[in-house]
Parts: sequence; structure tokens; C-alpha cells
Amino acid sequence: MRLHLPLFWTICLINGVVFVLGAVVLVLSPASVSSDAVRSEIVVVALGLVAILLLNALLIRWALAPLTRLITRVGDIERLEPTHLPEEGSGPVRGVAQGVNALLARLAEERRAGDARALAAQESERHRIAQELHDEVGQSLTVVLLGLKQVESQAPPALVPELAAVRESARAGLDDVRRVARRLRPGVLEDLGLTSALAALATDFADHSAASVRRSFAPGLPALSPEVEVVVYRVAQEALTNAARHADARSVELSLRRHGDHVVLEVTDDGRGFEGLAEGSGLMGMRERAALVRAELSVISQPRRGTTVRLRVPVS
Repeated sequence: MRLHLPLFWTICLINGVVFVLGAVVLVLSPASVSSDAVRSEIVVVALGLVAILLLNALLIRWALAPLTRLITRVGDIERLEPTHLPEEGSGPVRGVAQGVNALLARLAEERRAGDARALAAQESERHRIAQELHDEVGQSLTVVLLGLKQVESQAPPALVPELAAVRESARAGLDDVRRVARRLRPGVLEDLGLTSALAALATDFADHSAASVRRSFAPGLPALSPEVEVVVYRVAQEALTNAARHADARSVELSLRRHGDHVVLEVTDDGRGFEGLAEGSGLMGMRERAALVRAELSVISQPRRGTTVRLRVPVS
């Protein structure tokens, strides 16, 4: 059992105990030192001094062991992983641990609030860009399409095929603009809910990728807050994008289910996989979004065996 004393007085107490023990041993032992010390007496004194120093060092090391462990744990703290340091040891060491834990809690809360503001600003900017694409670029392309159609009806027969090709290019550009606008701000997420938005996302992925998509949504999922729904949608979107760009997958499975007190999103592909996880901007963005809603994100992959992205969101 440790005494809850300040660290200074703990070390003073250890030194005092060691010196008292040394004095008691010197008084009770038959050893003596003459005024003209001989070699044997010097050896005895030297051995006694070494024993006192070793005992003192061992006791101080014992007293400071919790502080050493605390310093080691502080050095191992990850940026995005919540950490609680062990509150052990004597009074000052326990106080340092409690102070560091309080600081970590405040930093985690401030980081979460900062991430929330940043992601809210990002979503707002996405909404603004999507609105401009739809209202300005989309309408301009629509006007171009109508104009080309009118010109095509009045053009000489030799120019009709070329005008039709230009009109189809403009129509394809309009479709691309609308698709980008939907990816930037999925209106179906706000209008019809998360599962409908994920279904539309899977359909869009299958339409523009060589891979087939199988989706599985469990019935009776609990209601999630709008912030959580956006996080789940964006993680699924990023995982599907990575599967299309990097995995060279032939099939992808998108699932959403409830497991205990969590809603679990999984995106699994049968692509090339990888060994060793590189913290790119996409993965870092998914981790930041997961941390925002206190969710757990894991990425499991093996070469030539595909990749699974799993998001576990706690149900409040």
C-alpha cells in the first residue's frame, strides 16, 4: 500500500528510512573504524555505502514506477484514438494522471466539436456547389440542348448528323452534371432516408462501374440522427469509390444491419486487396467522420482476397 504523499516528501522519506537503517546497522554491528583506518575497515565502509545506495535506488525506482509507466502511456497516445491513462501510484503521480485524463477529455471534445464544424462547413459547401451546378450549369446546358434541337430542325440535311452528335454530347454533359450534383448533395437522403439513399448510391455505382453490387438492408433499423446518416452515407460513398478506383473488383456487397447496440455498415469487395494500410486522405476522412459520431471504423484487407470496410455506429 502506497502512502499518498507529495513526490518530494516521498523521496525524502525513502532517503530518511535508508539512512536510519544504515545508522542502526552501524550502531548494532561489531564493526568499528579507528582513527587510522586500515584496508579492511575501508572495505567494510565501502560495502555498506554501496548497499545503502543500492537500497535507496531500488526504493526510489519502486516509488517512481507509476510515473514511468504514465510517461510511457502518454508517449503512446494516438491522435484519433480515445485514451484513458491508469490513475495509480502515490498522490502526485495520481494527480498527474487525473490531470492528463482531464486534458485528453477536453482535447477530444474540442477536436470533435472542431471536426463537427469543419464537416458541417464541408456539407454546406457541397450543398452550395450542387445547387449551383443544378441551377446554373444544368440550366445553361438545358438551354444549349433546346437551341441545338431547334437549329437541327432548321439545318441542312448534311449538318443534321453533326448537330445530333453535338446535342448528344451536351446531353451526356448534363447527365454528368446532375450525377455530380447528386453525389455532392444526395437529396434522396433528406427526402426518403438512409436506406433509400444507399440503394440509390449502389445503383449509381453499378451503372458506372464494371462491378456488380449486392445490397442488403436489415428491416427495422433504428432511427439515426441526420448527422449520423450523413456520416454513414459518406463512408459508404468513399468505400464504393475506392472499390471502383483501386480494387478492380468484380462484385461488391453493401449491407446495413443492427448488431446489439450498434448499427453496422459494411462494404465488401472481392478486389485485389492490399497488405499494410496507408493512411491516405480518403481513409483519414472516413476516420474523422467516424470519430465525429463516436463510431468505430475498421478496414480489413488481404492481397487478392478483397477488402471490407466496417463502420459501427452506436445507437443512442
